[in-house]
Amino acid sequence: MGVDVKICGLKDRPSLEAALDGGAAYVGFVFFPPSPRALSPADAGPLAEMAAGRARRVGLFVDASDAEIATALGSVALDVLQLHGHETPERVQAARERFGLPVIKACPVATAADLTAAKAWRASADIMLFDAKPPKRPDALPGGNAQTFDWDLLAQDRPLGPWMLSGGLTPENVADAVKRAAPPALDVSSGVERVRGEKDPELIRRFLQATQSL
Repeated sequence: MGVDVKICGLKDRPSLEAALDGGAAYVGFVFFPPSPRALSPADAGPLAEMAAGRARRVGLFVDASDAEIATALGSVALDVLQLHGHETPERVQAARERFGLPVIKACPVATAADLTAAKAWRASADIMLFDAKPPKRPDALPGGNAQTFDWDLLAQDRPLGPWMLSGGLTPENVADAVKRAAPPALDVSSGVERVRGEKDPELIRRFLQATQSL
């Protein structure tokens, strides 16, 4: 596969199997109850066991306390933490030290100024994730809103260190995204769903196939 892919928001075995069989490098489980992709640690545990040794298992948290993260880790074997809220660089560093796991920090992007601001997290995050800034509507989530941003911004101000591109990616537009931004890794959620919050194994397979030659 030419670029690493993370399939995020997995909740069931058929979707997880499609991600693993298709060669996803990361599989993500959401621990943020307002999200339609959220699942409990008890439900995520068996799915994480399925992925052991086949993909890196990522737990997504939004402004979570140490206690909330510890509760999830008590039931779910995770390889990476993803912090997708308003966590400060200090909070990211503290989570890395407290739990001994690498951290993906999501940074919302709409303008070049957002990329400049995101550099504050470079020293504390193992992987930066650049996602579209959430739309201004009541039901908007921190991520997974099927929104893209100007990928050319990342070509103009190329991030240092490991990073991922996220936000509105689909099997149809992923080749263009990679051509324009040249990301080392991709993160997809809404673009492989049949309806909001429900993954489609066929769309997962199509997305992964579309990235294999990139």
